[in-house]
Amino acid sequence: MQFRYAKVCSGKRIELAEGTKMNRLLSLGLTTLAAFLLSGCSAFYTPDKSRAELEAKYLNHPSDLVEVAETLLHVRDEGPKDAQTVILLHGVGSHLQTWDEWASALEQDFRIIRFDLPGAGLSPPDATGDYTDTRAVAIITALLDERGIERTALIGNSLGVRIAWTFAARDPERTDKRALVSPDGFASPGFEYETKPRVPFALRLIEYSLPQWLLRRNLALAFSDTSKMSRARVQRYHDLIRAPGVRRALLDRMRQTVLQPPEPLLASITAPVLLVWGEDDRIIPFDNSADYEAALRDVTVLPLPGIGHLPQEEAPTETVLPVIEFLSARSD
Repeated sequence: MQFRYAKVCSGKRIELAEGTKMNRLLSLGLTTLAAFLLSGCSAFYTPDKSRAELEAKYLNHPSDLVEVAETLLHVRDEGPKDAQTVILLHGVGSHLQTWDEWASALEQDFRIIRFDLPGAGLSPPDATGDYTDTRAVAIITALLDERGIERTALIGNSLGVRIAWTFAARDPERTDKRALVSPDGFASPGFEYETKPRVPFALRLIEYSLPQWLLRRNLALAFSDTSKMSRARVQRYHDLIRAPGVRRALLDRMRQTVLQPPEPLLASITAPVLLVWGEDDRIIPFDNSADYEAALRDVTVLPLPGIGHLPQEEAPTETVLPVIEFLSARSD
């Protein structure tokens, strides 16, 4: 599930589907809901689900809930413990299950660690109330320390990419290769550099009302082939965004997002980078890959024809293979 829209490519704004999504889908759909809510109608009220119900459905083991950096995290640590470590970072409105198929393939040869960011999935809201990228980097560092891991490769999707490259730039000695999947981080309408964004009123309503039909329409923008949006997938997104406190945490993360120009951080990264991007991405357009090619020292672009913003969910079998090859290749 995504809430960010058009991006900047080579210094030019590109107004695409996500920009219209905010106006058309959220402003239209949620404004309609607002009218009902404000009139006292409860038909569109979407309450939280109980943690007990969600844990019974989505928690593999009670030990997957661990305290890290003074907050509780939902963590899955899979694959051989003596293999190269790879951390998988999800995007806004998402959760660690977005990587299910990739993790199943990768864990044959790698130690795979994935976790719900605080206030996402089964990770409760951050006990500190801090949802900045700096806080996310501190959590990764603490998680690596807690597991006794010296170095890791990083794979991120959308927001997860911004966190991955921030971590890599600030602690290069602890990172190996990284794969950036549909990356986020350049300025876009409503998210200017060094400026706190204004969260529209319509979007703030998701804390109280997010019927499944509206979430489905939102999620559909992340897929080129919407037939890949199974009922189970949509249900999973709808369930986990209704975990207690998650919707408010999502809005708090947006409010605390103060973007910095990414070029200096990207230029400082010397390790190889694989840029994985769906050519039909309507969330962050593929043309923006030119900005990353210009900023990164050692980058390989993998265009994915006919695939949208979530290749790991839309076409997992086909897209994970080049990632495995990239991670397995020896660096000079």
